[in-house]
Amino acid sequence: MENLFRLMQKSDYESVYSLWMKCKNMGFNNVDDSEKGISKYLERNSKTCFVCIRNEKVVGVILSGHDGRRGFIHHLAVDPDFRRHGIATELLRQALNALKKEEISKVGLFVFAYNSDGNAFWEKHGFTLRTDINYRNKALVDLIRQDT
Repeated sequence: MENLFRLMQKSDYESVYSLWMKCKNMGFNNVDDSEKGISKYLERNSKTCFVCIRNEKVVGVILSGHDGRRGFIHHLAVDPDFRRHGIATELLRQALNALKKEEISKVGLFVFAYNSDGNAFWEKHGFTLRTDINYRNKALVDLIRQDT
């Protein structure tokens, strides 16, 4: 069977969410990662988010976007049954090419420190670890965090 890579659509949400829940070492919350939250993200980043379809099933996804200045990658995930077949690499390639078309010159991402597979993947693809900054955030609404 062949993989089909295409832009993510709002109608993919349920399949994508199910995929996320199968993947370990990822973090989500009830607002940003809700159907409404992802719909808003896709409206803003309609040309930079992709899914991989195999046998009419979503087996991979990458959310990427930008603020006009810097790009960011959120939630790259591949179904555990379909890993080690180049799906994540191809999703990343498509997202980076889409960001380049948007004239974005630098891309960042977050990955849990304990996610050794994720960290190895990002390092393999040239994403360097920053040790010179502190990340801080503040929730403006009540969020319920869900780590897989």
